[in-house]
Amino acid sequence: MTDPAARGLRADATRNRSQLLEVATRVFASAGAEPSMRAIAREAGVGIATLYRHFPTRESLVDAVYRDQVTRLTDGARELLAQLAPPAALRRWMDLFGTWIATKNGMLDTLLAMIDSGELPHAQTQTALLGAIDAILDAGRATGELRPDVTAEDIAAALIGVFTVAPAPQHAARADRLLNLLMDGLRPR
Repeated sequence: MTDPAARGLRADATRNRSQLLEVATRVFASAGAEPSMRAIAREAGVGIATLYRHFPTRESLVDAVYRDQVTRLTDGARELLAQLAPPAALRRWMDLFGTWIATKNGMLDTLLAMIDSGELPHAQTQTALLGAIDAILDAGRATGELRPDVTAEDIAAALIGVFTVAPAPQHAARADRLLNLLMDGLRPR
């Protein structure tokens, strides 16, 4: 899916924008505090003017990274279901969710301010993510591989709990163990 802001860009500009999104996502995920725009540009190997040409404000960059990650999660559910059995698709999707949570670490202050001001449609994001989880759960219920009494809200709450006590990347092994335990509880008895 093409981002509306990227339509009509020259090939090199599109590559730069994609590279900036990829690098910003990685930098935000590994940062303890919000990194500077200059640090993101430097990591991407472009000048600060190139970064500002694509993302004139920190908020525009955070918005683009956030929306890109939500798209990866929602599209990821469908793609995983097309390739894997529902339990395996759900477990892999949980990893994608963990990456999304980690990405928010380095942009949390800006993200919260944008949600508070209404710049980011948090309710739409929640609906989209719960829909992605529901799609996987529905497929698993249909095959009898996932419990019928579990809701998307249950999964979302459990994932938030897991990634709160075992934040990525520093606690990846613990998060994996907790996610595997969660998956064991999602299988029918």
